[in-house]
Amino acid sequence: MFDQNQINMKISSEKNAGIALIIGSLLMAVTMALHPVGGNVEHLLKTVRVIVISHSIALLAVPFLAVGFWGLTKKLGSDSFLPSIAFSMVVMGLIAGMIAATINGLALPLFIQNFKEVSPDITASIKSILKNNIAINQAFDFVFIGAICISTLFWSIAIILTKTLQHWLGYFGIALFIVVTTMLVSGFIFTNLHGFRLFILTYVIWIGLIAMNLIRSRAE
Repeated sequence: MFDQNQINMKISSEKNAGIALIIGSLLMAVTMALHPVGGNVEHLLKTVRVIVISHSIALLAVPFLAVGFWGLTKKLGSDSFLPSIAFSMVVMGLIAGMIAATINGLALPLFIQNFKEVSPDITASIKSILKNNIAINQAFDFVFIGAICISTLFWSIAIILTKTLQHWLGYFGIALFIVVTTMLVSGFIFTNLHGFRLFILTYVIWIGLIAMNLIRSRAE
């Protein structure tokens, strides 16, 4: 049996998790809003400050999302298979997203600032480096997208089975997984800016709904 203090601590922990998810989601939304469209070396040099700021905000979102997702996992049962494997998957995705944001938002700007005044020949050679950077960044984006999709599926199934949150959130999450997976198989590109914005916006909605349920939830 839980005493009143333990119940209050449990409710407070779930509310904090919900608040962390909301903060993390808002930070990701701001990142997508500020993220500049890619371009040539000259364009990247002009937008260095915006690139650094937008990706720094994305990095700031990672610990908030991790804390929030851990709170969701505890709510659904951290000792159960589905919630725990979902949390493991999302951690892997957040790490991949963190690496992608660091490479594209911090390492790349630091690199190209060394070429503000260079000859056309050197500029041409930089393009191949940028293409390699894009390929690496997209690889981590795929890991991030896949991990978020799978973790959402597992959490959604757990929501339906445990009934600890409103069951329609589980069906919503499963529907998101099916839609995104179908789009991926059909050839939709989520790794360019517009596709990634669509992906983030869609999951920010689901995460926000989860967060509100955690904030309003009561200890069993």
